[in-house]
Amino acid sequence: MAEAFKLWVHPFSAPPMVSKPQIHTFPSSFVSARHRTILAMPRVHSNISLSKNLAAGCSEDYDEQQRQHQSLLVEAYHHTNSLKTLLAELSMKNSCPIRLLERDGDWLRDQLWVAVRFLIEEERPVDALKVFDAWKNKDSSRMNVANYSKFIRLLCDENLMDEAILIFQGMEKHGLTASLTLYNDIIHGFARKKEFDNSACFLKKVVDAGLQPMAETYHGIIRAYGTCGMYDELSKCVKQMESVGCSPNEVTYNILIVEFAQGGLVDTMEGVYRTVLSKRMNLQPSTLVAMLEAYANLGIVEKMEKVYHMVMKTNAYIKDTVVRKLAAVYIENYRFARLEELGNDISARTGRTDLVWCILLLASACFLSRKGIESIIREMKVAKVEFQVTFVNILALFLLKVKDFSKLDAVLSQTGKHNRKPDIITVGILFDACRIGYDGTRILEIWRRSGFLETEAEMRTDPLVLNTFGKGLFMRDCERIFSSAGSNLKEKKHWTYHSLISLVFGKTVD
Repeated sequence: MAEAFKLWVHPFSAPPMVSKPQIHTFPSSFVSARHRTILAMPRVHSNISLSKNLAAGCSEDYDEQQRQHQSLLVEAYHHTNSLKTLLAELSMKNSCPIRLLERDGDWLRDQLWVAVRFLIEEERPVDALKVFDAWKNKDSSRMNVANYSKFIRLLCDENLMDEAILIFQGMEKHGLTASLTLYNDIIHGFARKKEFDNSACFLKKVVDAGLQPMAETYHGIIRAYGTCGMYDELSKCVKQMESVGCSPNEVTYNILIVEFAQGGLVDTMEGVYRTVLSKRMNLQPSTLVAMLEAYANLGIVEKMEKVYHMVMKTNAYIKDTVVRKLAAVYIENYRFARLEELGNDISARTGRTDLVWCILLLASACFLSRKGIESIIREMKVAKVEFQVTFVNILALFLLKVKDFSKLDAVLSQTGKHNRKPDIITVGILFDACRIGYDGTRILEIWRRSGFLETEAEMRTDPLVLNTFGKGLFMRDCERIFSSAGSNLKEKKHWTYHSLISLVFGKTVD
């Protein structure tokens, strides 16, 4: 295994270059565009003069299309450059959008919206309001529902509700009627800011305006209640929705499942899930992932497995945080074969990421399989995987577990040099091994000479490693001493590996 590890960590030699046979071809410039067009046409037995006329016609059409295409490209290029120039000018210190507008005389719609979006994102909503007013006042036709609605939507997206209401009131003064979509944007904006009274006020305005609220109108409120953990209010919102004749649709039920799942309300989540099944509705892939994470959080293995298989039949993206939760459940329940399958399943979707290599190494380590670990290390060498302290610590912990000190020494000796920095877990492995007969003097000397021991202590190992092997005696001693230490020690901001080692072994730390 040590030999396999050395193969992995040492630099890779470049494969020999294999020369390819040269195929000589004539440059395309030797053949005119017209001739290429003719040669590309299928050969048919017809009158020669007719063929020439057809070829000439095709060539002329082609040239005209090329000219039009070139013209469009040039136009798009200049338009893009003008937008970039405008953004650069707006980015300057003390830039004044009104002056830029007056200097240019007027802006196209694209220029206005680029400027407005930039100003809003840069937290300059007052400038955005002023330049919008100046632009629309240049042409009375610009004072329309579409322009007001777009501006209000941009403000709502950034939760700038005070400014959004100012524009909305200006819209009403000009006798313009808001659409249900615009009301939805405002209702959802207030809900995201947890201003539910204002959301309710605009929900009433929808009815007063003679509009019928749709399921989408309530979706933003439902999400906001879920985010705030206000599940009683969420349920009341659904009942209110039904009371006004607005039936929950497929999207509504998916949102409910996600919110209850994220809140850990598994029984309620399952109730909504059964409703979806009874109504023969579809579950969105993201909804299934939320259910999967809920079961993983609670360690409900059987239900987690069932939903996992459903997720794998979709194209759903599973975040690394969720993958780690699944792996932790398998480790805690000693389902190491399923841990390995998880690694292979995720690999089929994302490729062999660092997390996948970590899971596969841990699975082999849990099986105490030397052959399995050596096989994975060979794969990592072929894939030219970069050094990661997580991988080194998995190997070291495995060798410590089987008490193979000679190979443990070979693994640890590769750390602390060639920019291969260990971490606090590696240090803990060394001292835990010393407690049961390992001589770590040489490794400590390597670390001392490299200056590693004087660097700030940190943990860069994937948490799954601790889930698998647990915390060693050194790490537990660190935690015990810190928990009982005085305020002076706890307030110390920077701890080096040397100072931590001194603390654990009872030496004075300044």
